[in-house]
Amino acid sequence: MRRMSKSITLELPERVEAALVEVTREEGLSPNEVVATALDDYFFIRKFRRVRDKMLSQTQQVYTDEEIFESVS
Repeated sequence: MRRMSKSITLELPERVEAALVEVTREEGLSPNEVVATALDDYFFIRKFRRVRDKMLSQTQQVYTDEEIFESVS
């Protein structure tokens, strides 16, 4: 299955651009790969936090991060 991609333009603060350059050199990845991975991670963490907050607000039960991770994955 072919992944569709879309180009976007980002304005990065100098410190973020410097960190991006450093990571691309260290890991041998393209800037596109680093940014796409960072966005995927951000979206997953955001979803994880929403699910965790919802689960915790609906019950008095304590959930581990692993249990919440299973719900999100």
